[in-house]
Amino acid sequence: MDAITGAWDWLAASANWAGEKGVWHRLGEHVYLSAMCLAISCLIALPVALYLGHIGKGGALAVNISNVGRAVPTFAVLVLLTLSPLGTAGDWPTITALVLFAVPPLLTNAYVGMREADRDVVEAARGMGMSGPQLLLRVELPLAYPLIMTGLRSAGVQVVATATLAALAGGGGLGRIITAGFGNYNTPQVVAGAVLVAVLALLVEGLLVLTDRAFDPMRRGRGRVRKSRTAADDAAPAGSPA
Repeated sequence: MDAITGAWDWLAASANWAGEKGVWHRLGEHVYLSAMCLAISCLIALPVALYLGHIGKGGALAVNISNVGRAVPTFAVLVLLTLSPLGTAGDWPTITALVLFAVPPLLTNAYVGMREADRDVVEAARGMGMSGPQLLLRVELPLAYPLIMTGLRSAGVQVVATATLAALAGGGGLGRIITAGFGNYNTPQVVAGAVLVAVLALLVEGLLVLTDRAFDPMRRGRGRVRKSRTAADDAAPAGSPA
């Protein structure tokens, strides 16, 4: 209980939020690092998964290789990269380790989503004469959207939580607050840093849920259908058959 009340006191002290070692600065570093890793992971995983899911070849091998990479501890990868020549390249050891950590859920969910798209709908679209790119963008991608967003949400939360390890390799972010607390034997500061990371992860999850709902093509399609039906009902003369 003392650690919790102490953590609250630490968070309530304005001096702990200002300066280069303050919460705001460390929060900015954490968000920047997480956003960069997630963007790079999406650029690597999504095009590969969508293409392999579309053609239906090689995806299982890519997913299995990706899952094997998931079994390797991120911290071990981070230590090895830090001890390699890449260790002198600033944040790149951390970015590389986090990208390797984020690619598997993105790749797996996007590929599975593409392959589990309703084949009757896909074949009907193909029968209507849609080209490969049209089939991918207008039929398969909207049907796979829920699983793609599930993978993005999973990867986003995991990256935010795991980016804390950047502090162990000399990087920035909220993890520096935790490591500094350990160095000073300041348990309330350690708890405060952990709380900040947890709150940030929850905020990212909430933001991605809102993004999911805002850009869901099936949800927007249903909205357009309801508006069309409402407009048709309003335009129909009174007493006419429904």
